[in-house]
Parts: sequence; structure tokens; C-alpha cells
Amino acid sequence: MISPANFAVAGGDASALAFYTRRMSRKKPDAGPSSGPMMSTSEVAAYLRIKERKVYDLVRLRKIPCSRVTGKWLFPKELIDQWVAHNTRSAAAGAGSASVAAVVAGSHDPLLDWAVRESRCGLALLPGGSLDGLKCLAEGRAIVAGLHVLDAASGAYNVPLIQQRLAGRDIAVIEWAWREQGLAVAAGNPLRIKSIVDLKSRKARVVPRQVEAGSQILLLHLLAASGLDLKDLNVLSKPALNETDLGLAVVEGKADAGLTIRAVAQQLRLDFVPLHRERFDLVLRRRDYFEPPVQKLLAFAHTPAFVARAAELGGYDVGGLGRVMFNA
Repeated sequence: MISPANFAVAGGDASALAFYTRRMSRKKPDAGPSSGPMMSTSEVAAYLRIKERKVYDLVRLRKIPCSRVTGKWLFPKELIDQWVAHNTRSAAAGAGSASVAAVVAGSHDPLLDWAVRESRCGLALLPGGSLDGLKCLAEGRAIVAGLHVLDAASGAYNVPLIQQRLAGRDIAVIEWAWREQGLAVAAGNPLRIKSIVDLKSRKARVVPRQVEAGSQILLLHLLAASGLDLKDLNVLSKPALNETDLGLAVVEGKADAGLTIRAVAQQLRLDFVPLHRERFDLVLRRRDYFEPPVQKLLAFAHTPAFVARAAELGGYDVGGLGRVMFNA
């Protein structure tokens, strides 16, 4: 598994790849330092048969996988090989070869929605719950799935579910953000709800999410930890299909409370009772990590505008964004 921090995004460089492909067809790279997991600038230049200055150009343009450690650029050999293979295939097959839909499916996240639109990365949004997103990804109906599913047994997020449902696939999990989850209640908190148990004692009308949603899975976990079950609550029959719809149900007086993220409560001027901190990840095929729309989105997520928006929405910690959490 590879978990270097702060990868520079990758894209194609036709001249470098064409030169590399011609040279590699005649001669394999020399054995030596470059055979290790991480390569220096001079080693990656020798490995690709290009000049060091060209490597620095690719780094500056964020077109080659790399990581900066103590002021030095390092290049993960496995990702360099994937980058070369991906771009060689793309050059041979042509621009219209992609068969995976350019869609971000899965869990709804306001910051992700905003970033997809503002970055103009070319991806479409299809929110439908974490589990539904994994299904779309597995069936080729999405290039990225948003996921925030807690594994109650281990306390880990997302990876145990992926290992179970997408076993044997070339999957990468990229951290997007840590989010604050809790109860959205009416402004002023008229029922004085302070914990999950108060939902029962105050006879609050609770708006649920669909069964495929990570928030609904978390709600069941929090109830169980408090010795409660969903049937102990006054739950509305119609679930909210995304975070915003849940908040609106409280705003419109159709419900007294619902589990959602702080950003939604803050946007809708609702009170918020914090209960949990969760990790929201982007799940995709390893090969699709290098696709231009994905790289454009991830590059935008490292801009000052993105960081400012995350702070404005509230309840987000984007300090680890881009970290590789799993690489099958």
C-alpha cells in the first residue's frame, strides 16, 4: 500500500511519454537506486530517459506523481509506472476511449458539490447515498464515489466496506475531509435536545435518511451505543435523500431533528448538536485517479479559495485532503 502525503497531480506529457516508450522498447532501465519504492529527481529522470530539467517542468506543472519531503522531491516508483502506463494507453486509444461515466456518485457533500462546480472539472453529480455510490462505481456508472461509512467493529471509516464489497479491484481511497456530524434542530433548540437519547425522551419527530446513506448507518450505530433502536423513536415515514433535504425538513417544521453535518445546519441557520467526527473519502479505480477531470478537481481542492470555502461552510477539516488511505 502506498500512502505518501501531498502528491502532485498527474496529467499527460506526450513528448516525455513518447520518448520514454521508444527508449523502453529498446532497452530496460538500469538496475540501481531507481528500483526502490521512491526515486529522487535524478533517478526518475534516468528511469524515464529524460533530462532533470524536464522532470522539474513536469513537477511545476503538476503533471507527474511526486511528494515533497524535507524540501526534496521524491517520486513513488509504483505511481510513476502507473502514470506511464495510463498515458501510453490513452495515447494509443485516443481521447474517446474512456468507458466510465464522468460522474461523482454516492454520498452528498456540500463542499464536494461546490468544488465540482467551481473547478469546472467536467464531472457531473449524482448523489444517492454511500452504498449506492459504491454500486455505481462497481458498475462503471461513476468514476468517483463519495463515501462515509463507519465500520462499527473496527471504528474505521470506508476501507473495511471497500475490502468487503470491491475485493480484487484496483481501488484507491483518497481522503476528502473530516466532517462534524450531529443533530440539526430548529433555531433556538425548542425541545432542548442535547444528545441522541433526548430524541426519545423529548418525543422528537426524526427525519431519517435512506438505508444506503452513510448518515443513516451512523445514526443506527449511535442509537445502538446508547441502548436504543430506530423503532424507539418517532421516525417520519419518508426519508430525506440528501443532507440539504434533511435540513429543510426541520426548517419547514416537518421534523424536529435529523442527523446531518454541521455545514448544512449552519447554511440553513439551524441549531446543531455535535455528536461525532467522520471521514469522507473519494473512492475510485486506481487508473482513473490520473484522468484529467479527477486531477482538475483535486488540484482545485488545494487552492486558497477552496480552503476558504471549507472554513465558511463550517465543520470541515481539510488538512489531510489528498492523502491516500487505501491502494489495492
